Amino acid sequence: MTTRFRARDVLRVACLLAVMAVADGAGAAPARPAPLVFAVFADDAEQLDHALVLTESIRTFAGAWKSAPVWIYAPPELVASQPALVRDLAARKAVVRTSEAPGAALRYPLAAKVFAAARAESVAAGHAEVLAWLDEDTVVLEEPREFRLPQGVSLGYRPVMHRRIGPRYDEPLDEFWSRVYEKLAVPPAAVFPVVTPADSQTVRAYFNAGLLVVRPERGILRRWAEAFPVLYGDTAIVRMCRQDRDKALFLHQVALAGAVLHDLKRAEMRELSPNYNFPLFFKEMYGACREFDSIAGVVTMRYDIYFRAPAPDWRERLQGPPAVVAWLKERLGRD
Repeated sequence: MTTRFRARDVLRVACLLAVMAVADGAGAAPARPAPLVFAVFADDAEQLDHALVLTESIRTFAGAWKSAPVWIYAPPELVASQPALVRDLAARKAVVRTSEAPGAALRYPLAAKVFAAARAESVAAGHAEVLAWLDEDTVVLEEPREFRLPQGVSLGYRPVMHRRIGPRYDEPLDEFWSRVYEKLAVPPAAVFPVVTPADSQTVRAYFNAGLLVVRPERGILRRWAEAFPVLYGDTAIVRMCRQDRDKALFLHQVALAGAVLHDLKRAEMRELSPNYNFPLFFKEMYGACREFDSIAGVVTMRYDIYFRAPAPDWRERLQGPPAVVAWLKERLGRD
């Protein structure tokens, strides 16, 4: 893929990741890599608190993975300003590390986590068999057995929640996606359909950036960090992002789709079950074709912004195993 990327962008990202990996203490690979590492990015104090809840959920519900390493990436100024949260995370055996992104990327929402993901993967290579890159609003409710990727599979994914800007599978590409596929050299034969869980739309392969289970040596997340600058450095794509806020909001996720489709064969990917990345109360937040209020059988869930403001009746509506429901009410209740 990198042969089609601007050499200076690739070199800049590669140098940034190399410096950060040294800062993280990445050295010789251990004799026996960890089977699984969880990693997340927190961009502010609220998200760092979410990462604490995630860590607690892993230590409580993750079964065989209860003691797996947890890495929290955050901007240096956030780490410096939140010593109490950092101590709480350390008490739960989570490692807090700093991560920075190129200034040009920060014009786009959610951009910083792309480079944090690449940094985590760079450190994990040789140190972990599998890296689970999660958004910080994730809660693990059962042992995530599907994170054990089968031999030959390098990526476990879930589709995006809503179609939003996703290209319909049965329609021609629009100007935006045509340009993305061109810039990231996506072969037409590599594209396959996925169905969005919240609105049941069939779109061209478009992956949720909040749950990516990867084999670190495959370099998927580092390729993502190389693809993103190609898009935000393209004048045509920049123009279209200025005209459409959703394109700017999801450009990081668009870059992920392009990077994966260029770099991986279909046989190297595995769609995880719908009980992973389950979007709790998504209908109330963004609209959906069904309710997401029962966590029965759910392995990992997301809550996004739902608990930011008081939600009047969620305690009565939430369904699932009583002990797990009680735990969520205690950890997530804010009203």
